[in-house]
Amino acid sequence: MISAQAWSDAQLLWDFQQMRHEPRPCSVGIGLGSHDLGVADVAVGAYQRGLVPLLVFTGATSRTTRERMPRGEAEHYRDRALELGVPEAVVFVEPRARNTGENIRFSRELLAERGVGVSSVLLVSKPYEERRAYATARRLWPEVEVVSASSAMTLAEYVDSIGDPRLVLDMLVGAVQRLIVYPGLGFMVEQEIPGPVAAAYERLGDQGFTSRLVGL
Repeated sequence: MISAQAWSDAQLLWDFQQMRHEPRPCSVGIGLGSHDLGVADVAVGAYQRGLVPLLVFTGATSRTTRERMPRGEAEHYRDRALELGVPEAVVFVEPRARNTGENIRFSRELLAERGVGVSSVLLVSKPYEERRAYATARRLWPEVEVVSASSAMTLAEYVDSIGDPRLVLDMLVGAVQRLIVYPGLGFMVEQEIPGPVAAAYERLGDQGFTSRLVGL
């Protein structure tokens, strides 16, 4: 049983991760690979609305996707985009990345190889990783404007979609931990953690929502 306090703390972490950027036209949309096909759907929606002229899907597989997406996250995202009517010619696949930093670096390299000029990126991620993705892109691709996007879902809706409440809280705690420790390792730009968010993170960690923490 997850306590009311834990749910309240999880909501604080969820809200903090939302960058609340206004969607606007960008040079390219980049969908960060994961278990969540909603990332591909949001990227496709941006293309269909004319916000981006082409899409990059980036990601290999992970422990959470190797069975569901055996050909790689980016390939399955591409399939989803084609199913939804996006022309094959405007969908690029980056199949090697295994973390957010590699998602950014390898996508940047792919676009350079294809001769695509990039001044702005619509960066599509899972809802609880918007801020992490943004901070990573600002570190590794500082010359471009980064606009964050994700599925418009509440925390409750996302928990229902995953079907594992405890896992979602673990992931929220892990996402905040990375915002705390990764800037010092050079992986992302620093993000100020508000006091209430930091306190919620500590309480959830103390209650054992720690399976997605990184070892240091």
